[in-house]
Amino acid sequence: MNNDRKVQNLHPLPNEPVTVKVCGNVIEVRYMAVAPSGGVIQKLNADSFLDKRTGEVRAFDHTENRAESKATVAQSLRNLWDIINTNLTDPDQALWVTLTYRENMKDSARLYEDFRRFWLRFHYRYSAEYIVAAEPQARGAWHLHCLFLFPHKAPFIPNDTIASLWRQGNTKTKSLKGLDNPGLYLTAYLGDMELSEVLMTPGLQGKQIVEKMVVDQGSKKKKAIIKGARLSMYPPGFRLFRCSRGVKRPKIMHMTEAKAQAMIKDSPLVFEKTIEVKNNSGEILNTINYRQYNRMQKGEKRQQNND
Repeated sequence: MNNDRKVQNLHPLPNEPVTVKVCGNVIEVRYMAVAPSGGVIQKLNADSFLDKRTGEVRAFDHTENRAESKATVAQSLRNLWDIINTNLTDPDQALWVTLTYRENMKDSARLYEDFRRFWLRFHYRYSAEYIVAAEPQARGAWHLHCLFLFPHKAPFIPNDTIASLWRQGNTKTKSLKGLDNPGLYLTAYLGDMELSEVLMTPGLQGKQIVEKMVVDQGSKKKKAIIKGARLSMYPPGFRLFRCSRGVKRPKIMHMTEAKAQAMIKDSPLVFEKTIEVKNNSGEILNTINYRQYNRMQKGEKRQQNND
């Protein structure tokens, strides 16, 4: 492969193999220019490897301080993104609840134990599955974001009722209506940070500020954020999220491009990215094209990123 060749969007021929990952309404198609051979992983450098089964570039989790490995945290968030999309296909059957502490609670070990006790009380009353993720705050406190998935239309549960089950502080329930990619929206809360919070966090001032459209109680508005600012705040070895036993994982399949297109049908292309996989010396080992289609999105919308 020519090391000087520029990155191009590679579209496979109909009979060429691709990997398809189905996450609910979101379908991702990955195509590798060079077919994988040998073992299931290929080491690229000291910090990353290529998973030949899926085409994903992953980070080795070998740092003593997880704050030094933001790529590992970002990878966990991407896994969470896929799991949310796999399970949340109808916003009417879900509740997104934030659990906060009345005090400045900084004990990460206590965090999930408090949730375990809350879940026993909650599940005694309501039949549901959960996906729960932790969010560190600038002041050192922890929040929990809970996605409750019901087998039918989600019941209306007043915040006072949820707070009485939580017993640690306040709760807030947000609407998920109008979201066609809920995994992207919900995981952004765990990685990005609003400007107002950044100003209280030493070391983050001066980072690039972007405007982002967010959905709050069904209405859309723009907020100033620092993308990825929260990634370095997670402690080493910390589990960012947990799921109940009935939560489904994405389905990964191998097929030809023609069969993938037959599965996608008329679903619009909403995201495309092409990357070059290089080793330490800069030699190009492979070129991978990622395409995402959304079966629920109306109107064709495309975002391309070759960074």
